[in-house]
Amino acid sequence: MEHYYFPFLLLLLLHPYFGTSLDTITSSYILKPPQTLTSTDGIFHLGFFTPTTNSSSSSYLGIWYINSPPVVWVANRNQPITPHDEGIVLKISKDGNLVLMDTAHSNNKILWSTNVSNIASPNTTTAQLLTTGNLVLQENSTGKILWESFQHPTDTLLQNMKISANRITGKKVKLTSWRTPHDPSIGDFSVSLERLSIPEAFIWRGSSQPHWRSGPWNGQIFIGVPDMIANYIDGFYMSGKDEESNGTYYLSYSYANHNLKMFALASDGNLNEYYWDYSKKQWSMMWSVINTDCGVYGKCGVFASCNPKTSPICSCLRGYEPRNAEEWNKQNWSSGCVRKIPLQCESERVSSSSNESVAVGDGFVKMENTKVPDYAEWLSSIDFDCRSACLGNCSCKAYAYDAGIGCMLWTGNLIDIQRFSMGGTDLYIRVPSSELDEQKKKNHGSVIIAVTVSVVGTIGIVSCAFILWKRRTAIGERANFRIPTISRIKYPELSQFEFEKLAIATNNFHLTNKLGEGGFGLVYRGTLKDGQEIAVKRLSSASCQGVEEFMNEVLVISKLQHRNLVRLLGCCIERNEKILVYEYMPNKSLDAYLFGFKQELNWEKRFHIIEGIARGLLYLHRDSRLRIIHRDLKLSNVLLDEELNPKISDFGMAKIFGHTENEANTTRVVGT
Repeated sequence: MEHYYFPFLLLLLLHPYFGTSLDTITSSYILKPPQTLTSTDGIFHLGFFTPTTNSSSSSYLGIWYINSPPVVWVANRNQPITPHDEGIVLKISKDGNLVLMDTAHSNNKILWSTNVSNIASPNTTTAQLLTTGNLVLQENSTGKILWESFQHPTDTLLQNMKISANRITGKKVKLTSWRTPHDPSIGDFSVSLERLSIPEAFIWRGSSQPHWRSGPWNGQIFIGVPDMIANYIDGFYMSGKDEESNGTYYLSYSYANHNLKMFALASDGNLNEYYWDYSKKQWSMMWSVINTDCGVYGKCGVFASCNPKTSPICSCLRGYEPRNAEEWNKQNWSSGCVRKIPLQCESERVSSSSNESVAVGDGFVKMENTKVPDYAEWLSSIDFDCRSACLGNCSCKAYAYDAGIGCMLWTGNLIDIQRFSMGGTDLYIRVPSSELDEQKKKNHGSVIIAVTVSVVGTIGIVSCAFILWKRRTAIGERANFRIPTISRIKYPELSQFEFEKLAIATNNFHLTNKLGEGGFGLVYRGTLKDGQEIAVKRLSSASCQGVEEFMNEVLVISKLQHRNLVRLLGCCIERNEKILVYEYMPNKSLDAYLFGFKQELNWEKRFHIIEGIARGLLYLHRDSRLRIIHRDLKLSNVLLDEELNPKISDFGMAKIFGHTENEANTTRVVGT
């Protein structure tokens, strides 16, 4: 990590207060260099430090991890303590504020203050360093927090710290970088929440130049950060759409197992994630938001996309060409691209039967695995026809749909588009019919060439295709006879597993691999060819209600992503089999711990499990795009992973509510 310091180690060893574990400053206790406050768990220190390469030997008041060098918060960033300042104290002032003061100065020069106005009881305040790393000023009598360092961060985002933005007042809590790796004064870069209709995280250079953005938040992840799907969904959450928020959106993160992790905004503008490596006893960087040139905002200019795996990395969107071909060929992409020919809607428009204007001849080309452009316009209805909405607006240049967001349209310049190998979403770019016709001609030409090269080969391919079609038709007819609707459902988010591979993975569904059973059938433990362990839920043919529950579970879970919900990996629908494939939970279900053979759970673990279940239910009831009521929540349907993180499972009886629905009727009694 970039920040390393010399925190007066020798003086600490010699100082008479060394060895005490004070975490609070009161009106009768004054902190002087080189004294420190220590949180009760011994993780955080508040004290004075000097950057190692600081030529001026200026020092600062800050918070750092006790077992490592990085400073996570600095008080007097732009007002350093100089070597001749000899009367430095941190104390509770007469007005109740926490102040950093030079008492040797004739006027008791204040270098930093919490600066809270109109404190009701100035003589009854204390400052405490909490185990979260948060320094708080509070009233003794009520415990009310008057000020906290978490609301005034520097460059580091700790667990449970929030960056926020208020839609009404415009007030923001944001990170700001250091000027250099060894100068904690306010630097050039900041991190904040923006575009609150569909919130995104931005890194800014200066006050108005975007440097990086996350893409929209869809309820679980930022869809412009593909790594979050696999690695970072565990801890992040956002709130702000409820009425209690008063228009304020919060982004925060936490880890259930309390791992030592943090995010720090570097002086070069990159946001890096660090973790504490217990084996090496040091902080190590594990991830950065900008890991390729394509991560920089608008790298390829307007109406162009960036792909780090191609050369050159920039290319114009379909239907567009470089604005300045000469500069483009020199890999100067800043001027971007322009449309080759106008859209049909710009010259030809007719009236529909509803007297609304409709574009004639325009169409769309799909870009898969894409980071959508900046400045999305949101349409709230989840069933809205995005394509029609875009075609009905001549200014609309592209659209996209995400189940957690809804419709997104773009009427301005399309900028900051990136292509991923995985993740992202499908972006549909509007093009004139001539561009679609050109593509059809290319495809048609390819077919003619193929036929010309080998007529015999084509006949062979057609014959093979005919045989495969007949076989699949036969299977489909048998499947449709038993389950007429399942075979027609498409689940683009799910993998389709072959029955033969699942049989091999479970040793032909051997009873020694059985994990549990219910009215639906049996659940087996399996191991795929690549070593991945899975749980295979095989619907019993004797289950009279199985088809409905099976379809419901696939429909519900395929749209959900949360760390406290079991993850559905895929399904299998063949040979009259209906099978669901889940992530494997090594600690099985909660009832095995409470009533079975498993070890006892102490209060800390029980509280952790209760909190996780509550988070999962909160997501289902309020934070997911659809309101979902489980209706069969019981101990056996709460599974535990290797770290005893709870995951709610079995959504066969779940009920989906509309976004604005608060109640609904059921046709039968279900659940336990």
